[in-house]
Amino acid sequence: MKRNFLFYLKLFWSTFTLSAFTIGGGYVIVPLMRQKFVQKYNWLSEAEMLDITAIAQSSPGAIAVNASILVGYKLAGIPGAIMTIIGTILPPLVIISVISVFYLAFKENEIVHAVLWGLQVAVCAVISDVVVSMVAGVIKNKKLVNIIIMATAFVLAFFFKVNVFFIILACGALGALMGLYKKYRKESDN
Repeated sequence: MKRNFLFYLKLFWSTFTLSAFTIGGGYVIVPLMRQKFVQKYNWLSEAEMLDITAIAQSSPGAIAVNASILVGYKLAGIPGAIMTIIGTILPPLVIISVISVFYLAFKENEIVHAVLWGLQVAVCAVISDVVVSMVAGVIKNKKLVNIIIMATAFVLAFFFKVNVFFIILACGALGALMGLYKKYRKESDN
């Protein structure tokens, strides 16, 4: 993959169009990013996109912005991250600026309320797709430890109402320990 002006323009335009036409928040953009960067351009693997999604959702800030930064950095370092962040934040900035000018007209409009309610249903479907895809990716790897961690995190959050912040911290610590163990084991084998 040649990193010339056209590559950076394509990277910017990809995130710009994803951000401009994605309604419903960060989790909605994840399957679209996967479709564009993994399936269409083959710039990332499924595993890399899954890792980027996990890091983006556990980092502070909007998942769409975090994922865009990570994708841009992975593909083209700091210049790539700059292009993707500008491409991601520019459309909402413009749209919100325009909407704020006409806020009073939109505030009481029943058609706008109905459209936004309908979009909530679509967003729910897209988020469900993200969850199913991520779960399928974890199960597809056939690593029992990852499946147990995923199931435990779900049970803790859904049934025991444990704060997601603590679950993320615990999973992050567990992941770090597993990484250190693998590194130690690899060094002992050599």
